Amino acid sequence: MKNLNILINCPLNFDIKTMDSKLGGIEILNISLAKMLNKKGFNITISSNCKRKNKMGNITNLPIKTIIKKNKYYRFDTIISSNDATIFKYFGESKKILWLHNKLQIEKSLRKKQFLSIIKHKPISIFVSNYLKKKTSILYPFKKRLIINNFLTDHFYSKKTILKRKPIFIWSVQRTKGLDKTINIWINEVFPNLKNAKFYIFGVKTIPKNYKQNFLKSKNIFFKGKVNRNILRKYYSNSMGMICLGYDETFCLNALEANSMGLPIISFGYSALNEIIKNNYNGFIIKDYNQLSNKIISIINFNNSYRNKIINNSLLASKKFDRYIIIKKWLKII
Repeated sequence: MKNLNILINCPLNFDIKTMDSKLGGIEILNISLAKMLNKKGFNITISSNCKRKNKMGNITNLPIKTIIKKNKYYRFDTIISSNDATIFKYFGESKKILWLHNKLQIEKSLRKKQFLSIIKHKPISIFVSNYLKKKTSILYPFKKRLIINNFLTDHFYSKKTILKRKPIFIWSVQRTKGLDKTINIWINEVFPNLKNAKFYIFGVKTIPKNYKQNFLKSKNIFFKGKVNRNILRKYYSNSMGMICLGYDETFCLNALEANSMGLPIISFGYSALNEIIKNNYNGFIIKDYNQLSNKIISIINFNNSYRNKIINNSLLASKKFDRYIIIKKWLKII
């Protein structure tokens, strides 16, 4: 069984030697799953929109175009494909698993020829959250509908927990919905009361048009752009909270990674974040933007005992997403 050939298909622009700072969550998860399965003795190939063949130890990375063009030369016992069902038509005998990270609207799936492939091949569908499963149309004739949550990768395993934190808050999701309002609240309500508090924004390329960088810096708001996970880890480990409002998150790997560094999440609790956050345990569910500034200020003013409790709770909450727990679920399906 361990000699099975597995194709992990991820139709995004990367190769396994891509610098970490250029890799998104889906790419990181695909590479991490490949490594874990390879350690279990499986023969692993990753297909992506890379330009040429690459190797990482025993893992082969091939361009998707090569896999498709020369499909008769390849045999895969199982195909795990992220958000793409079209690859299945080239490998009729393979076991087919569609790993859904994002919503798959009927109109979009028809336009991109996903729907027809799903109807024909009836893959097992893996949803990263119960929220995503509920948001996926029942019209798709999947063989099975299963939930396997995302997992912590190598970057976010803390050997030492820092309990002494600085009054720093993090925004690290690339979605910008709600960011303008959060910035306004920081400028008008948080900063006037706590001038040593800092707000770091990662993953967002451009500063909102109605603000200038020097003005934002004067209010302790810093745009850092896209950075590698080691830098994120450093900031998470020293901060007091992550602001992740939760608009349309199908899982939110960032929130999980923050929790693993002892960082509680401040959120409206929308979408899949409702499955990750337990209010007043590993995060704080707020009702509106008016409560956001109050919650930030209250977190800064936590006494050491309560802060340590929240840090430890966040760490404990992240442990159920340990890669060694999640991989067992994948192995059962494979």
